[in-house]
Amino acid sequence: MLTTATGNKAVAAAAKEARPGVVAAYPITPQTEIVEQLANYVADGSLDADYIPVESEHSAMAACIGASAAGVRTFTATSSHGLLYMHEMLHWAAGARTPVVMANVNRALGPGWNTWAEHTDAFSQRDTGWLQVFVSTVQEAYDATLMAFRIAEDERVILPVMVNLDGFSLSHITQSLETVEVGDFIPQFHLSHAIDTEHPRGYGTMTGPDIYYRFRWDIERSMRASREVIAETEAEFARRFGRVYGPVEEYRSEDADVVIVALGTLGKEAEVAVDSLRDDGVKAGSMRLRWFRPFPRLDLSGREVVVIDRDYSFGFGGVIAQSIRATTRAEPCSVIAGLGGQEVTYDDIARFVREREAGKETWFGVSD
Repeated sequence: MLTTATGNKAVAAAAKEARPGVVAAYPITPQTEIVEQLANYVADGSLDADYIPVESEHSAMAACIGASAAGVRTFTATSSHGLLYMHEMLHWAAGARTPVVMANVNRALGPGWNTWAEHTDAFSQRDTGWLQVFVSTVQEAYDATLMAFRIAEDERVILPVMVNLDGFSLSHITQSLETVEVGDFIPQFHLSHAIDTEHPRGYGTMTGPDIYYRFRWDIERSMRASREVIAETEAEFARRFGRVYGPVEEYRSEDADVVIVALGTLGKEAEVAVDSLRDDGVKAGSMRLRWFRPFPRLDLSGREVVVIDRDYSFGFGGVIAQSIRATTRAEPCSVIAGLGGQEVTYDDIARFVREREAGKETWFGVSD
């Protein structure tokens, strides 16, 4: 069905279609609209789920972990400091192999207090064992949420998935949305190690040095296996519903001399910058990273690279730029831009390309 929706309402609609048995929720700007909409679905009977209004984000994730461990499909949503408040439980969710799906509406961290978009909240959780996908349109927010359940619950993965969308610039923007009849695209949830009172066993027990590392390796093994599961899921989604996705969305990059790399809505803005640069004779292209964990394999050989990071790791640099340095031979020009919702236009991005210097880091709007 073709309609219109905000990014938040698209996520809620997709979560409803996935038929979770438990939704645990605590409000935080700019995410609140997601859990409000899910509460409405439960209230009007269109979603048969237990809606648990908890006292904190930490409790929201704890409730999801408990329900998932009992073999129930679960969903929650958060943002910024709410995500940080969940930090301990994010490690728990991955370590306990509970395939929770969560939407994170990317928002800057305080102080100073700011409710606009930034990716540092999600990137600060990059070592928790969660898969992370970043979306750039209302349609993609819907589609990625649907696929997240199938990926997380695949027996080769059994890891939680975080769907990231930019605060306000996507969460509250209205765009066209085509919903689908999910059918059996998302299979019935089965967790092989679910709690069974007829066959009791220990969970989260003390684990000694002789075995602990095996649990860590098992998470990494599943993270590696997720690449194949993601590819299979996206291919099946394209076959059924006609929309094609991959770990990276490339735009006019086949013959590009310089490639812009960005995530989320800035990745879409970069496409307009590419057209502008092409009109001026600059052979530019773009790569919008969709998956951050597992980090995609990028072919950047023989091309200059301009990376736009809407984040920063103090004393280290832009997270994406440094990740590219670590996984490829590229020495990108690193631009820190868009922090706290700072406006970045396609003209700005085109200027980043024109003024690029390989290996140099610059902060948009800051002079040394």
